[in-house]
Amino acid sequence: MMDHLARIPGHTLRRLRRLWLQYGILWLGAVLVGLVAVIYAWLIDFGFDLFRGMQQQHSWLPLLLTPAMSALCVWLTRRFFAGAEGSGIPQVMATLSEHGAAAASRAPVLLSLKVLLGKIGISFLGIVGGFTIGREGPTVQVGAALMYNMRRFYPRPSVLLEKRLILAGAAAGLSAAFNTPLAGIVFAIEELSRSFEQRTSGIVITTIIFAGIVALGLNGNYTYFGTITAGADSARQVIVAVLVCGVLMGIAGGIFCWLLLNTAKWMPSRLIAFRAARPVLFGAGCGLLVAAIGVIGGGVTYGSGYAEAKGLLSGQEHLSAWYPLLKMGAMVGSYLPGIPGGIFAPSLSIGAGFGNMLHMVFGDTSLSMLIALAMVGYLAAVTQSPITAFVIVMEMINGHTLVISLMATALLASRVSRFFAPPLYEALSARYIRPVVPAVVAAPPAGPPAS
Repeated sequence: MMDHLARIPGHTLRRLRRLWLQYGILWLGAVLVGLVAVIYAWLIDFGFDLFRGMQQQHSWLPLLLTPAMSALCVWLTRRFFAGAEGSGIPQVMATLSEHGAAAASRAPVLLSLKVLLGKIGISFLGIVGGFTIGREGPTVQVGAALMYNMRRFYPRPSVLLEKRLILAGAAAGLSAAFNTPLAGIVFAIEELSRSFEQRTSGIVITTIIFAGIVALGLNGNYTYFGTITAGADSARQVIVAVLVCGVLMGIAGGIFCWLLLNTAKWMPSRLIAFRAARPVLFGAGCGLLVAAIGVIGGGVTYGSGYAEAKGLLSGQEHLSAWYPLLKMGAMVGSYLPGIPGGIFAPSLSIGAGFGNMLHMVFGDTSLSMLIALAMVGYLAAVTQSPITAFVIVMEMINGHTLVISLMATALLASRVSRFFAPPLYEALSARYIRPVVPAVVAAPPAGPPAS
């Protein structure tokens, strides 16, 4: 083999090396993102199947299992995997927003392979415990971490190159998680990067393509929630549905963001002090709350809510009007301890529940349309990224016939949500960004921010 390489002309070797640096590293990283995203999805599905099997045999078991799993997840995260907590999108945004030495110091911490393994492993334990968490947000951090660590193959990686790799990996992670390539591009533009230069766009699109090919090859071509059939609703019904869903989902999503960002204003001071002093026990208490809500709700609030949302869209699931409120409570209880887990899929499920609730009032309006509009409205209200929310939902339900309605609902909901709270991910990412200090003063080491 060595003799064969020795006979290759020098200019050929240089050309091969140039091709490897220009395309090979990027393509290899994209393939890894797609592969890990699919394996992660399989792992989460397997974990929830384990929980569901135990819960169906013993409905009381979550009252013991969920608090125990919560305490374990909190302990592991704080002890070994600081930076893996929460959805992961704020961490990615923090590494992209910082510059120079600050970016160079934070990215290796928040996007290390150690954090990647912790993100996957601990969120698996969380879903085995029945927590209301999703895998899509974590897949964004996983994809960003994989692509960021591909910088090791470049001879002289720069901060600019590293940011391009992070952006591409995050977008590819979201795209592979939802099978929504357009949403991955829009997410990179609207949520992660305020500017989108031409060279970066090529890297992002290429990474999404290769990650998507891997995901399609392993999972097949599928629509996340299936294809909905738009009803024969009149223009008046559509306008009323857009206005109602936009306003109500904006209020509901804004309240959810306010609850996550303002715990000091609504949690008792003694509970806040207990959370700071005994985070593991606080996590166990949150787990007990999630389990109690699950028992009250008949088990439908456990997990990401994917099955419930898909069942509502297809008309095969019938849930009570209390479902979205119980799901919101379980979602808050799942996020407060700071264990790894996303809010994308649970938000879509909550939106679907609100759409089902609204159909009880607007019975003449198509159920599938109300659910789709409520889903996009609630997601847009939580993320305050209306274009990303609209494109994600449109691709997930193959809802091209509802394009204008989805866009209008997402825009209205995101504007209403801003009356209650700032953009959630942006506010959470600020907790990971170190304050600027004079060069002569050493900054104290930053601990893991509160979730």
